[in-house]
Amino acid sequence: MTLDPAKLGAEGRAASQLCRAQLDHFRAALGTFADVTVACTQEAPLFTELAEDAGFDGNLRFVNIRETAGWSQEGAHAAPKMAALLAMAEMDATPFEVVSLESNGIALILGRDQVALDVARDMSDSLDITVLLTPGADVVPPRQTTWPVLQGSIRRAKGHLGAYELTVDDYAAPAPSSRAKLEFEDARNGAVSRCDLVIDLTGGQALFHETRPGYFRADPRDARAVATLVKQAAQMVGTFDKPKYIDFTPNLCAHSRNTLTGCTRCLDLCPTGAITSAGDTVAIDPNICAGCGQCAAACPTGAAAYALPVVDNIAARLRAGLAAYLDAGAKDAPVILFHDEGHGASLIDASARFGRGLPAHVIPVQVNEPSQIGPELMAAALAYGAGAVRVLAKERPAHPLDGLADSLALMDRVCAQTGHGTGLCALIQTDDPDALDAALWHPATPARAKRSRFLPPRDKRGLLVLAMEELNQTAPHPAEVIALPKGAPFGRVDLDLDACTLCLACVGACPAGALSDNPDMPMLRFTESACVQCGICAATCPEQAITLAPQMDFNAWSAPKRVLKEEEPFACTSCGKAFGTRASIDRVMEKLDGHWMFSGTAGADRKRLLTMCDDCRTREVVIAGFDPHEKAGS
Repeated sequence: MTLDPAKLGAEGRAASQLCRAQLDHFRAALGTFADVTVACTQEAPLFTELAEDAGFDGNLRFVNIRETAGWSQEGAHAAPKMAALLAMAEMDATPFEVVSLESNGIALILGRDQVALDVARDMSDSLDITVLLTPGADVVPPRQTTWPVLQGSIRRAKGHLGAYELTVDDYAAPAPSSRAKLEFEDARNGAVSRCDLVIDLTGGQALFHETRPGYFRADPRDARAVATLVKQAAQMVGTFDKPKYIDFTPNLCAHSRNTLTGCTRCLDLCPTGAITSAGDTVAIDPNICAGCGQCAAACPTGAAAYALPVVDNIAARLRAGLAAYLDAGAKDAPVILFHDEGHGASLIDASARFGRGLPAHVIPVQVNEPSQIGPELMAAALAYGAGAVRVLAKERPAHPLDGLADSLALMDRVCAQTGHGTGLCALIQTDDPDALDAALWHPATPARAKRSRFLPPRDKRGLLVLAMEELNQTAPHPAEVIALPKGAPFGRVDLDLDACTLCLACVGACPAGALSDNPDMPMLRFTESACVQCGICAATCPEQAITLAPQMDFNAWSAPKRVLKEEEPFACTSCGKAFGTRASIDRVMEKLDGHWMFSGTAGADRKRLLTMCDDCRTREVVIAGFDPHEKAGS
């Protein structure tokens, strides 16, 4: 592996056996620096032990530059990539919360045949077992009742590890006199079973997504799968911690207002059922969430934010890595390769050991889940100088990648309209290292002279808007307006000026603050960069005066609030205080013409009340003894 200390920002000769003959170099660094980064992950346990023995209390980090850079057909030219990897390693991932799930080992085994009883026997020493057989199951009665064997069919199931609740129909206890076949007594519906674990051996439709904690499922005909299930489920007793993948801020959620539904992006994408509607917002159950991250990638307001790590942390790593790559003298535009640890890192390792390795211009960036990557990170990478972005995922992922596909389609539209071209952001779905090589080994494009160095803001919406602006500003042909498909997180609202009464119901309903009023006069204003196209304003408008137009208007984003409509205020005929608009009062008066309650002398008095502000109207009714509800002519 070729090392170029000068391009890596180092002085002197590079170490070649840091973990063996040159361990003194590492010990010396521990005594000299507060932050130490070791460009080796293979011997991380050894270095960690040495640091503990030396009482090192600084930051010790590890980064792999061998399989990701040095072991490649272009390893001799990989110094800029190594510089990028080292720069990104200097930025620690943000901390995250965990949720604890408690299991006492109470397990419900669902089955259709003898396999369920065999599994119950194998796990009875470690778990508290109940077997529930589907109606009509053909099993031989056990010689001894060691655990309950019941009959039933699942009508409804909910919960997670340590807190499952299943509603059972056709519930029946076994007949003690069963002889050749287990028979059951009279059945009833609506029984409820609560348990810590659900073991599904029915071979039918799954009750939950495969990632649901505490839910184990195998085809009863597959002996190997059943044996694996037994081994895994038998260990599920105790307290288990899992990451809280999503940080949710309810007041940013644009799901609903006043029972009118707006944004449903996360609900449409969640594969596990962890997200449910909860009034004006959604609710995300951290006990069920499997961390795919598609809700956070699609959330237009940033209400749902991924925590492993937070999005601005990844953007900051991209900024540091791409700057180091280009500052190290690279002439080719880099390709950012987002990947996970379990699948992507293994493929990269296999390619490095047995294939061509990664090209010198492909910079791998490890994340928790490929599907957590949203348009804000793709746009940021391109704005920072990347020539392309690739996302590496399994050929058959555990969940659909619809959200990622939408993000890639959005980026394709934006890149095409700004002169970057098409196909800059793409998905690589493969489990084959050779296929990965084929997807990445293409001639590199020259690095762009114009690139951004913007600091990523902490909020996701702010990063999304800023990254798109910077991408456009550094584009070959910056655009002014880009038309987007329905469902995009940007756009304008079009207002029917004749229909709008300036009732401002839309202002009160807008969850993003894109629509606003003017406290000094009747006015409706619009901030286009804040609009998430949730549609609540259009659903709220009583006059149906609002329609949505998805787009990116960069001039509108940089402009102040745009006035959609303003009118002359109507002055109270008693005290002169402004209230309402003249057009709305005139419209009300016009509609009341000819109505019997507003005819004659009494009707004129009632009309006069409508031209007064609230205070004057109340005073007229109470002090003057005027009854607005008195029948005309009485």
